[in-house]
Amino acid sequence: MTRRLFCFGLGYTARVLARRLIAGGWTVAGTCRGAESREDLATLGVDVFTFDGGRAMAGAGPALAGATHLLSSVPPDGQGDPVLRHHGAEIAAAGLVWAGYLSTTGVYGDTGGAVVDELAPLNPTSARNLRRVEAEAAWRALCGVPAHIFRLSGIYGPGRSMLDKARAGEARRIEKPGHRFSRIHVEDIAAVLQASMNRPDPGAVYNLADDGAAEPAEVAAFACELLGIEPPPPVPFAEAAGEMSEMGLTFWRDNRIVANAKIKRELGVELKYPDYQAGLRAILEAERT
Repeated sequence: MTRRLFCFGLGYTARVLARRLIAGGWTVAGTCRGAESREDLATLGVDVFTFDGGRAMAGAGPALAGATHLLSSVPPDGQGDPVLRHHGAEIAAAGLVWAGYLSTTGVYGDTGGAVVDELAPLNPTSARNLRRVEAEAAWRALCGVPAHIFRLSGIYGPGRSMLDKARAGEARRIEKPGHRFSRIHVEDIAAVLQASMNRPDPGAVYNLADDGAAEPAEVAAFACELLGIEPPPPVPFAEAAGEMSEMGLTFWRDNRIVANAKIKRELGVELKYPDYQAGLRAILEAERT
């Protein structure tokens, strides 16, 4: 069977997945918001369509008709999920083998630092994450679509890590003792998605996080240590909060540790980067070779 992935939203994560799949003989198509990234994607061998969420994608029927797998990383807007709003009927009629929706662990809300697994209640503390809960439900309810939900922790990887912030002088050591964040390297996200494609389980929900939740100040200090630069001075959260946007504050509103046992148990995933130390070291080593 010819395997063809269609991605709504060929962003940072989807591009890493596309490279892996193309190397394995897949064909990949998908959408970007404008012309700025088309050349990049064409170099990868990806067929590109324009979709900004405001209107339907031109030529959606033929584009989706050939897809065996579909991934959406497009976030919901104030009216709901734009992919389903404009193309739910075509997706339902496509005869997909597998569909994946990239959500966020923000749907769990604040647990006061307690661990959450996929069976934990959903208790979003922001309107943005409430829309994610609603979008997850809409994907799972789409008739005939073998949807899988992936709840992602903070994504990092080459070009998008604390190393980049430290070099740019943008790293901050915000201290809020006991408040830890879970993270996941983009290559491990792609590995989980590929493993799920190999073991479809329609309706399944997976948490994506590494093994080492940590306080942000700790990560910033380690990145500076790797680069051999002086770490920024620590800033108490109460002081830093006064300079944060409302969106920035929402990330600090919730404190939880994300359990990742299910991706290991059910998908056989072995994380390449089990903690931020391994991930940051590998990024820096790759940059220097």
